[in-house]
Amino acid sequence: MKPPVKLIFGVHLHQPVGNFDHVFEQHVRDAYLPFLRSVVEHAFLPLTLHISGPLLEWLEARGDGYLDFVGRLVADRRIELLLSGYDEPILAALPRADRVEQVARMREALHRRFGVDASGLWLTERVWEPDLAADLSQAGVRYALVDDRHFLVSGFTRERLHAPFWTEADHRQLALFAIDERLRYLVPFQPPADSATYLRGLRQAGHQLAVLVDDGEKFGGWPGTLGWVFERGWLKQFLDAMAAMVSDGELRLVTPSQALMEVPSGGLAYLSTASYREMEGWALPAEAAARLGRLEKELGAERLVGPDGALVRGAHWRNFLVKYPEANRMHKKMLALSGLCRGRGDPPGARRAVGRAQCNDAYWHGVFGGLYLPHLRAAVWRNLAQAEGELRRGEGLTVEELDLDGDGRPEVWVHSGAFSAWLNPSRGAALEELTLFERGVNLADTLTRQREAYHEEALVKQAERERDGQGSGTPSIHEIEKTVRLTQLPPFDREPRALFVDRVLPASLTLQGYVSGDYPPVCSWAGRLFSVRAVPESQSLTVELAAAEPRLEKRYQFGAKGDLVASFSWDPDAFPPGAVHLVVG
Repeated sequence: MKPPVKLIFGVHLHQPVGNFDHVFEQHVRDAYLPFLRSVVEHAFLPLTLHISGPLLEWLEARGDGYLDFVGRLVADRRIELLLSGYDEPILAALPRADRVEQVARMREALHRRFGVDASGLWLTERVWEPDLAADLSQAGVRYALVDDRHFLVSGFTRERLHAPFWTEADHRQLALFAIDERLRYLVPFQPPADSATYLRGLRQAGHQLAVLVDDGEKFGGWPGTLGWVFERGWLKQFLDAMAAMVSDGELRLVTPSQALMEVPSGGLAYLSTASYREMEGWALPAEAAARLGRLEKELGAERLVGPDGALVRGAHWRNFLVKYPEANRMHKKMLALSGLCRGRGDPPGARRAVGRAQCNDAYWHGVFGGLYLPHLRAAVWRNLAQAEGELRRGEGLTVEELDLDGDGRPEVWVHSGAFSAWLNPSRGAALEELTLFERGVNLADTLTRQREAYHEEALVKQAERERDGQGSGTPSIHEIEKTVRLTQLPPFDREPRALFVDRVLPASLTLQGYVSGDYPPVCSWAGRLFSVRAVPESQSLTVELAAAEPRLEKRYQFGAKGDLVASFSWDPDAFPPGAVHLVVG
């Protein structure tokens, strides 16, 4: 008789820094608490659980009993808790010292609240880079969870992945578990019998281990899942099906730590930079994502689920910083302040603010809002303002020329103990940041309207849904993206948004045409290179920037408290009669 297949089953729970209280409350009420109660009632344990730092702080402040419930299960060894970066950052996007510090903070928090020394890690958004192995090992992490895709894009076959593997960097070892993509797509989006059939197939094939750890929000938090998972009984049916398999000796739940002891190693693995399939697609520019979609359709579903499918890839997570300049500015400002903080002895308040600003959600966009949600971006800038305000307390006006955004061209950074400003001479001398520390706000926190890959597809999806009807499950994460309904393409901006962007508009331009962004300006300086001259004065600092043909001169006069006077000089005779010189900002 074949032994039972071992299943690592777990959930990752997270809400971002700056999210609304009612969103936290909704997810605890509709997803986190009823899911945990159901799992305990059905004795579907042990469970592997990750609670992010921002959510942990919110739950501790509320004191509503959820963490006590978790704590009792942890004490009974029915839950194994996972580490991560405390503030749920993309670890690969942080300086190496910050990676170690973020994980250490999470370890301390779990030890303080639950009395455990966690050694496994939930890798945020499963964004992997090879040098993470050394930093995670240094932080005391013994194992990490990644997707099976990480192995497949490195040439492993799917059949080999039902065991823990080991990797290393700088001669520091780390164990890796492969989350099963097939299970991730089945649970909870397809009937429970499909999951049972799949697990029985693994057992019959002689595989010892299956791993499913995924977002807890899909059990009642994501659109459409509350009714499907609880009201229509999916979770109860799933737990009943799993209980029957356990009773029949077909399935046994284990924690990752147990699996490391009981399942022989799959061997050595060096993984490529990777994330899950959907993330790699979202990171592509819209036009490239559309080409990828066409290629996938040409290959067909059967080939994509085969061994060739993993070789059809999108971009790495860092490409969001190219795709969205606003995300890049937040990221590079965070890096600059993290370095400044370390250089000034890491004052605790500033370091915590930098850590909170590293929370990942506002730096990218996929199915859900992310970067497009202004309150999440505002939370990043608020924490950056807090950090910089503490680090620069008492400083006078200073100007620096350096490559802040990493594009190989210098920017102008003006700052004092009260404010921080970022001028870009290579992008029309626009003001791309103006942060007032006391108010905790970046007045230049705007967002360029971009064409997204799903916009054009959304125009025809409703007709296809009406034609094809609905399936037997509920929409998965990728299908949620396809439920966007549009009757016309949304407007987009031809040039990046910022403060004090100069354009000359034709006299015939209507308000509707301007709002749509679909117009050719008579002249735009948005992408022009300006010369720079800084002029210190007794009570202020002036930055003068100039471009020729056609001539435009800008003069920004900064006061020490962040007050700003901007003046402009140009030649109206260089343009057609009736043309309008517009300064946006």
